[in-house]
Amino acid sequence: MGSDPNGDCSACADPAHSTNPMHSAKPVTQTAAPFALTLADFAEVRERIALHIKRTPLLTSRQLSEHTGYDVRLKAEMFQRVGSYKIRGPLNKFALMSEEQKRRGVVCSSAGNHAQGVALAAKIHGIRAVVCMAENATPAKVAATKGYGAEVVLHGTIWDEANEKAKELVRTEGLTYVHPFDDEQLIAGQGTLGLEIVQDWPAVDAVVVPIGGGGLISGVSMAVKSHNPAIRVIGVESSDGPAMQASVAAGQLETIDCRTIIDGLRVRRAGEITFSVVQRYVDEIVALPDRDIFDAMIWVMERCKLVVEGAAAAPVAALLHGLVRLPAGSKVVAVLSGGNVNLDQLRGLRWN
Repeated sequence: MGSDPNGDCSACADPAHSTNPMHSAKPVTQTAAPFALTLADFAEVRERIALHIKRTPLLTSRQLSEHTGYDVRLKAEMFQRVGSYKIRGPLNKFALMSEEQKRRGVVCSSAGNHAQGVALAAKIHGIRAVVCMAENATPAKVAATKGYGAEVVLHGTIWDEANEKAKELVRTEGLTYVHPFDDEQLIAGQGTLGLEIVQDWPAVDAVVVPIGGGGLISGVSMAVKSHNPAIRVIGVESSDGPAMQASVAAGQLETIDCRTIIDGLRVRRAGEITFSVVQRYVDEIVALPDRDIFDAMIWVMERCKLVVEGAAAAPVAALLHGLVRLPAGSKVVAVLSGGNVNLDQLRGLRWN
């Protein structure tokens, strides 16, 4: 079955709840010039995109703090434009494109947050954007993407087929392909979220981040470690599809059989760039099943009064289940990466 790489997934040999300290993994793959960015780099990127993004707040959560024994704050990226962090990277990438590339336009394949981030960023920069989706994409997602100004091309019945169409348009129309996570300029943009965290809470001890393809945690980890190398960066995946955890354990990129149904975490294979960054900058990866992440979505909605999507609830799920192990009183940020949830299934229900 195909999957949208917003979040790519082998039957998981790991237990349902698992941790993977990076120091116990196989040796880091060496590259001639590994991709790395400093806090100054992220500040430059943040200035470049500042006019078009929101500085999302760090919200306190008394109940989550009491449950964990930590001082927990929530990076509320569901309040970002397009409802997720996914606009940050494309805004940076498009600002750096040549005039000829802008004239030709861009293309991506996604039915999720990446599509809407690319669509709005392209509209802001006056660039033609084409988004390829499977023919069975939900009408609401098609309409939302068109609403941000993109052209939508429906092709095939799974993401892989839609992605082949996108690559065809690169060849035939000269469009620039925008990868959902494995792109240095995209990672630099996503990492401005990490810059905001350390600027708003310089004393932070740990940051907990969801992992799909690894673009978000790559940027965030480089930003916060540049501020203070002692900050722990903990990634969270679904144990129903832990592509990055499996790759780190193997010491090389692994393609897995993805069973998770959570869009932002559903990746069969992490990226070459993101894998290298995670090996060098992320301290630990933990994983727990979809059902626990869905429970955490409801917990956040009920206790914090915030609407979060599945991937965004993963860091909270890890905290609730005791997978994030730190000294008592540690200052912890959980990154709530977005809030784009299909609520159609709630229509017709009665509420008190």
